Amino acid sequence: SPLMARCITNEKHCRPIFYGAMVTEGIVALIWAAAATYFFQENGIVDKVTGVAYSGAKVATDISKDWLGAFGGILAILGIVAAPITSGDTALRSARLIVADFFHVEQRSIAKRLFICIPIFLVTILLLVYSFGDAEGFKIIWRYFAWCNQTLSVFTLWAITVWLVCARKNYWVTLIPALFMTCVCATYILIAPEGLALSAEVLILSDCVVHWWLRSGLYAGSAGYVPYKELFGCSIDYV
Repeated sequence: SPLMARCITNEKHCRPIFYGAMVTEGIVALIWAAAATYFFQENGIVDKVTGVAYSGAKVATDISKDWLGAFGGILAILGIVAAPITSGDTALRSARLIVADFFHVEQRSIAKRLFICIPIFLVTILLLVYSFGDAEGFKIIWRYFAWCNQTLSVFTLWAITVWLVCARKNYWVTLIPALFMTCVCATYILIAPEGLALSAEVLILSDCVVHWWLRSGLYAGSAGYVPYKELFGCSIDYV
């Protein structure tokens, strides 16, 4: 995040910080996935009392309380309530810094900070009001957020791939994930009800067109027909 990037004093610290954080987060996700799998196997996906499907917060709370008792309840409060609040605070700070950097607005004075913060807060409040007013509002917002988050990773992976190609390094380590994530994000937004809601036939046709375009672009790049040097500041004719 912009906050973490500003706190690093040496570029060599990027790998242990960011890579270590992602590995740790992945381990935590696998643990919760295993716990949720066992929970659903024992209890099903629908609450027998209310007849409503379990929510993520409900599953995490029940798992923490049933398996760890009072201590688990405290962990549930910290993980489900406190952690999202701090994550929201970090997200709003990051959004302010990104907007400030984009529009070249200094952030030393309180007035300049408020100049950027107030519009961001208003948008956030509108999203919260919408989520509270519509029973499905929060789920829809969360789906768009998840898609935007993964789409951001797509652009990041492609940007890193271009840099690795220009630096004549092993670009396959990011090219393969970039292709996979591009397929996942594009497929979801094309067929999801909150997206374009296209039929399977149109989706397959679109995938064929994109596949042909990518193959044509890679062929043209390898043959020297595409001015990659002008686009990216380097030549990748050797790819």
